[in-house]
Amino acid sequence: MEKTQSTVRVSHRDSSDNFVFQRSIFAYYKAAEIVSGDVLEIGTGLGHGVEIISPHTRSFITIDNDDTNLDLSNYPNVEFHKISAPPIKGIASASVDYVICFQIIEHIKRDFDLMREINRVLRPGGRLIISTPNAKASLTRNPWHVREYTADEFKNFLGSLFYRVESLGVFGSDNVVTYLNKNRESVRNITRFDILNIQYWLPRSFLKLPYNLLNRVNRRRLLVENRKLTTSISMSDYYLESANDSCLDLFYIATK
Repeated sequence: MEKTQSTVRVSHRDSSDNFVFQRSIFAYYKAAEIVSGDVLEIGTGLGHGVEIISPHTRSFITIDNDDTNLDLSNYPNVEFHKISAPPIKGIASASVDYVICFQIIEHIKRDFDLMREINRVLRPGGRLIISTPNAKASLTRNPWHVREYTADEFKNFLGSLFYRVESLGVFGSDNVVTYLNKNRESVRNITRFDILNIQYWLPRSFLKLPYNLLNRVNRRRLLVENRKLTTSISMSDYYLESANDSCLDLFYIATK
């Protein structure tokens, strides 16, 4: 898995990240309503799965290509494995009931290989719960993403390996829409100088640093100018409905 950092991994500690943070943990809490038994997480990140998901499981294995400083002493059913997937080394075939994978697949060059490995480790009837940004909702190119998927593309992609795919999307309240509109206006003010659409043909590696810097400046400007709105958004401002072109994220449940 490619390393993600800076504005890609967000926490509650920076108020300017609140919009993205609440949207991120929403996926975990929805998954916590579903999972049971033995669960594997692809992409430990900041460890939200340990706190939110593991209490609902018999065993919880979380993997990441980065080391983690998570204290697992209070979670006897949790294991962390440092694995750069695919492949998912050390995890036996047909050994888990659920796999969760949030905001990871868009970073993976060998996306089909990862899906094939997830299918391998799931037991018959096991389910994958996965989220990824909706390509139709992207405001600009994210150089940390190898690709993004539309709702139909992602359903067809998962359907090539899984028996059944439930296509849900993450949507936002009026507060979320208001924030997004302000963010869209701010992004347009930045990208208006890119009249030749250079961002879409330069190598991703060239864009990562300026993207992080401009994204951070933009989020903090939005916080200063709209503090009450930015800080008031909570997980309850997000909800699931059938996926379409206007949803923020794709939240799909695929059954083996």
